[in-house]
Amino acid sequence: MSFSGTLCKAVIKMAGWSVECKVEKVPSKCVFCVAPHTSNWDFIVGKVCYTALDLGIKPKFLIKKFWTDFPFGLLIKPLGGIGVDRNKSTNLVETVVAEMAQHDTFQLAVTPEGTRSRNANWKRGFYLIAEKSHVPIVLVGLDYKRKKVLLDNLFYPSGDMAADMSKIKSWFVENDIQAKHPENFVV
Repeated sequence: MSFSGTLCKAVIKMAGWSVECKVEKVPSKCVFCVAPHTSNWDFIVGKVCYTALDLGIKPKFLIKKFWTDFPFGLLIKPLGGIGVDRNKSTNLVETVVAEMAQHDTFQLAVTPEGTRSRNANWKRGFYLIAEKSHVPIVLVGLDYKRKKVLLDNLFYPSGDMAADMSKIKSWFVENDIQAKHPENFVV
């Protein structure tokens, strides 16, 4: 186990959190669908818990472009941050698909709500990236009620986006995943 993995395991244990990974082997290429996203703490919890898994891969994650600009970008980019400018149409899906195709390992974490505010209309970019890259989606629940991060269910896009999005959202309900701010999480 790496030093950072050991350190993060100790940190989550001291904070009373746990990580439950029901995925037998997390693929080296995948998209993590991480929800709910109602607080800036979600990033910290998710990053520390992922590092505690010690998978040997540094995942990428989509984040508001503001955080990848100077000075924050000095920290966020080396952590794997990919800035998203929500005010411009940049063909982000195609860019990420092309980038993923160039690497043997490429894990991407996406919060489908796209905001910390209440949003029932989840962004579909994570689904399209997985579908076009022919990689699975790993469902990741940040459960503040039980202080647990749950990785479960390799989900392969079928091409029927509406049906698949319904199944993905249902997983969070069926597993009773509780947000830090429950009033802002809706599926």
